[in-house]
Amino acid sequence: MIFSKHNIFSKIKDSDNYFIVNLLSGSADIVTPEEAEMIKNLINGKEVSEAFIEQLSTQAYWVDEKEENLLYQSKYLDFIDSRDDDEVQLFFVPNYSCNFACSYCYQDEYQYTDVALSEEIIDAFFSYIKSEFADRKKYLTVFGGEPLLNSPKQKNLIAYFLKQANKYNLEVCFVTNGYTLENYIDLLKSARIREIQITLDGVGDVHDKRRFLKGGGATFEKIVKGIDACLQNNIPVNLRMVVDKENISELPVMAQFAIDKGWTEDANFKTQLGRNYELHHCQATSEKLFSRISLYESIYNLTKQHPNIIEFHKPAYSISKFLSENDSLPDPLFDACPACKTEWAFDYTGHIYSCTATVGKADEALGTFFPEVSRKEEMINEWESRDVTAIAECNDCSMQLACGGGCGSVAKNRTGKVCSTDCRPVKELLELGFSAYFEN
Repeated sequence: MIFSKHNIFSKIKDSDNYFIVNLLSGSADIVTPEEAEMIKNLINGKEVSEAFIEQLSTQAYWVDEKEENLLYQSKYLDFIDSRDDDEVQLFFVPNYSCNFACSYCYQDEYQYTDVALSEEIIDAFFSYIKSEFADRKKYLTVFGGEPLLNSPKQKNLIAYFLKQANKYNLEVCFVTNGYTLENYIDLLKSARIREIQITLDGVGDVHDKRRFLKGGGATFEKIVKGIDACLQNNIPVNLRMVVDKENISELPVMAQFAIDKGWTEDANFKTQLGRNYELHHCQATSEKLFSRISLYESIYNLTKQHPNIIEFHKPAYSISKFLSENDSLPDPLFDACPACKTEWAFDYTGHIYSCTATVGKADEALGTFFPEVSRKEEMINEWESRDVTAIAECNDCSMQLACGGGCGSVAKNRTGKVCSTDCRPVKELLELGFSAYFEN
């Protein structure tokens, strides 16, 4: 018998208590300081009472290694079967051009082509996904650049895209800066819109200093009007706030603004926090960026001072939020990277990519859907094979089933290999999460 290698055991922040979590068995407990001391003794090979070992065994923290390996294999096969049945998200980029010049744009070095989106390319996209994903549940997400540029040509192309989506009974999401959203409301009402993701980085000038028009110009007020228009027309909104050290202090103000607007009470409104981070190339002001854990430490401290933040956004802290809301753990996460499994990306040049993080990078293209269909099977297989069983560093990591190996694109940027790690600070996040959601 052994102390399970999938146990995550640590002290809860700002508490004398500890937690122990095991994603494989589905067990999670808060542990007293006295029990924690006995667990430490057990880990260090010291003598522990049979009664306590029996208690740990009942919760599958103390296990037969062979039986645990069999359970791991069984859960892994369940995961693969479930993923094969999951809905696929298909991203489509109608253009990489944008009316904004955001201070942290990662697409600013992309080389645009002379190719322009046409109805022929849209038809080729729908023909490809009809053939390639015939037996899969799927939905579409349109992003850019900025997909909702305010020009007659762009509106006509988006209208045609939505017409085709309706033809195939597909729901559509849009990722937009929201500046011209009001002008598209009637068109969006004609389609099956799952949600519109819109970014606000703060209130008023705080946002406008980060997300401004090309050539300069404020954008906050027009975006707010677009959000109001969506909610008034029952179009779901996913409000995203991109945070770094320059605007994290604005989170309580942003939360109160959304509360005062009545957005947080609307069933069609939800939020996410996006970490501003280096993607593809270094930002000149990278010292303003948070690491994953330092961001959530800041959020943890802010929410203690400003409880209104929770009404606006409830941080996940890894699996802590899920556990608090469901009174059970999520299924083991053998793979956190959806690329080439439940996510694909396509752009107006006719190229196919693994995901949103690689789309637009010529050396990351996995094939074409226009003017002809082609696939780079070796590259695709590399993405498809990526999970914690294929990443050597994950094999003996107790966090693997909560981390899932992280993002394949970030891992590849760091190491040059898709099947390498993008480690998540699971233990540290759980320390915060158990304190935030369970200790009181």
